[in-house]
Amino acid sequence: MERPTTALRKLLKKKSCLYMPAVYYPLGGRLVESMGFDAAYVGGYVTGGSRAVSEPLLTMTEQIETAEQVARSISIPTVCDAGAGFGEPLHVTRMVREFIQSGVAGIHIEDQLYPKRAHYHKYVAHAVPMEEFLDKIRWACRERDKLDPDFVIIARSDTCRFDGLEEAVKRINRAAEEGADLGLIFPRNDEEAAQAPKETTIPLVYVQSRGNRDGRPLYTVQQLEDMGYVASIDAQLFLLASFHHAKLALEEVKKTGDYAGMSHDDHTAARQAIEDLIGLDEFYEIEEQTVEDTKWGKR
Repeated sequence: MERPTTALRKLLKKKSCLYMPAVYYPLGGRLVESMGFDAAYVGGYVTGGSRAVSEPLLTMTEQIETAEQVARSISIPTVCDAGAGFGEPLHVTRMVREFIQSGVAGIHIEDQLYPKRAHYHKYVAHAVPMEEFLDKIRWACRERDKLDPDFVIIARSDTCRFDGLEEAVKRINRAAEEGADLGLIFPRNDEEAAQAPKETTIPLVYVQSRGNRDGRPLYTVQQLEDMGYVASIDAQLFLLASFHHAKLALEEVKKTGDYAGMSHDDHTAARQAIEDLIGLDEFYEIEEQTVEDTKWGKR
């Protein structure tokens, strides 16, 4: 069976832009796969949000555990947010090893301060000096090369927000010299978004940050492909849509005592779809051949 890391590299070599929606539990990963998408993403925002602690308070164990549960439940590659590497270069090497062993196909490592601060969510970038960032990328790539050369390392810089596109591009290009496979920055406007892929020496990934409050533009997958991006991370869609519609349903129950937003047939179809993704029929078959008598209900 082809390794997820190898599969991811093949997908990235295609000319199309690889769309990766962020999920945070195995059923979400299976839904993404069943819908025909080629890869899934486990982001710090969705993991932190789903655990009600926020990304800056996540531990390496929590993020790897979440990513591993998703990665091992699907056959498409999983890419994960590895934050600022969860420490210094020594810690980064262990982190890379743990992610590879968990079945994750690739990670991105950023140039933020570690531990991250909650003000990160107010778009305050606490960027470390370039050499500290490059040390992490260098040792991450060395560990990758020892264990699985196909494991994808994405260098992420948050400096564009405050120091401009030139600084972010400079950091990505230096990271490429250390062995990074892809880059990720945060263009502030349409002009920077279009210019960035032309200036970096490695292909770029774009982050679709829905609901962002700093004016960062959103694009269709086709628009990103036309600009030259090789992948698109949809960082909040799954979490926001799930929360939004669940909140509406609960508000209706609280107000009326019932929920009419879905018909009986809708509920039945959704329940069946969940059971299909879980593989419940296979469980039935095992029991029917071992501990259950289908005629009398027991054995």
